[in-house]
Amino acid sequence: MFCRIEELRHKQVVCVDSGDVLGFVSDIEFDSKNGKISSIVIFGKPRIFGLFGKYEDIVIPWDNIEVVGAETILVKNNTSFCK
Repeated sequence: MFCRIEELRHKQVVCVDSGDVLGFVSDIEFDSKNGKISSIVIFGKPRIFGLFGKYEDIVIPWDNIEVVGAETILVKNNTSFCK
């Protein structure tokens, strides 16, 4: 399955173990030397309408991604960002 980066940005990220929705892909980290995506980034949610900053961004290494589906991305349960 081929997927454009723009299409990747609109996919929802879900933790396989807990079923928690982590958010939507906001950005990617790209290794230009190897020509591969190294990780996806989910921007942190704002705290109290953005008045108190935001939570930390979630960076998920590409190796921790189980499945990239049509609408969702499933990530492994052994990662620190899954609750």
